[in-house]
Amino acid sequence: MTGIIDIVHAEYNYWIYTALMMIGFYAMIAKKNLIKKIIGANIFQTAIFLFYISLADITGGTAPIIWEGHEDVIYTNPVPHCLILTAIVVSVSTTAVALALIIRIYREYGSIEEDVILAARKSLQPEFSEYARQKGGEE
Repeated sequence: MTGIIDIVHAEYNYWIYTALMMIGFYAMIAKKNLIKKIIGANIFQTAIFLFYISLADITGGTAPIIWEGHEDVIYTNPVPHCLILTAIVVSVSTTAVALALIIRIYREYGSIEEDVILAARKSLQPEFSEYARQKGGEE
């Protein structure tokens, strides 16, 4: 029993990523509220970020700065950190665009629940483009 606990404790970060990914995936699939779907996507993205950052870590590694007289030093790879920094910026931008779209959807349909929006779209399907143009002219 102690062996299993040691294995789980040694690889706890993988359990955390898996839990975060499943929480985010569940929120994106099962929830009908568009805001909750965006939050789920952000949780999923955070799990991926943590996973890549932890893969870049090397036990006993140091920052990749070369000093004279230290030829046998183990360095960590800085590339995954740079990639994740870029991914975080893209994630924040994507979230901002998604929230702006949700605001527009709310103004159009009066709800951010997926079922209500789909029902409204179904009832307006044949003349939706004309309806949207008329609605835009009234405001």
